[in-house]
Amino acid sequence: MKIRARVIITGHVQGVNFRYHTREAALRHNVSGWVQNLPDGSVEGCFEGEERDVTALIDWCRIGPDWARVDDVAVRKEAYRGEFDGFQIRR
Repeated sequence: MKIRARVIITGHVQGVNFRYHTREAALRHNVSGWVQNLPDGSVEGCFEGEERDVTALIDWCRIGPDWARVDDVAVRKEAYRGEFDGFQIRR
């Protein structure tokens, strides 16, 4: 079953290559979508794919890369749209 999830990741998640590593993890898990920094210092992502793959990516976001400190990952499930081709880092 394919799903879509929006996530907001808070903590020390900017300036630690979080977006780059999220994209690499998404590609490993066959998840499409995007990730971007927000002005408040958090990171937002929109992930689509098979439920197990999206869940694995969300679980990865709870840890992040070595230099990050993740305090929270807020997840909001949305209706799957199938609108993405690949995974982008938004600027």
